[in-house]
Amino acid sequence: MKKVSHILKRKGSNVISITPDITVIDALKMMDEKNMGSMVVKENGKYIGIVTERDYARKVALKGKSSASTPVREIMSTGLPRITPDNSVDTCMQIMSENNVRYLPVFENDELCGIISINDVVKETILTHEETIAHLQSYIQS
Repeated sequence: MKKVSHILKRKGSNVISITPDITVIDALKMMDEKNMGSMVVKENGKYIGIVTERDYARKVALKGKSSASTPVREIMSTGLPRITPDNSVDTCMQIMSENNVRYLPVFENDELCGIISINDVVKETILTHEETIAHLQSYIQS
């Protein structure tokens, strides 16, 4: 069974972060530049949450707030379930589904070591299925 460590090995564990006091518009610009749907929020070097495009849509755009004056602190997601590199991909899928979240912070020894998204989980699941199909085809042909 594939684990979160497989995902991090494939995609890397480099985490780009922002501070909670930057404006939402600046966070959105950074997400656009990096082609990302979320950014880790750190304060004094410690993880405190994640800000996502969904946070923007639901907590700024729909509420008529200004993205130029609203700090990320006011809209970021906090208290997300934490996972470790040893968690299985299936476990992550279950956690994401049960909590209706698209991103999970990955911690090792109480330190943030990566972020995985629902896209990462789906991609890993597809790769696993492709490997299984290849093994079965090889077995049938031999």
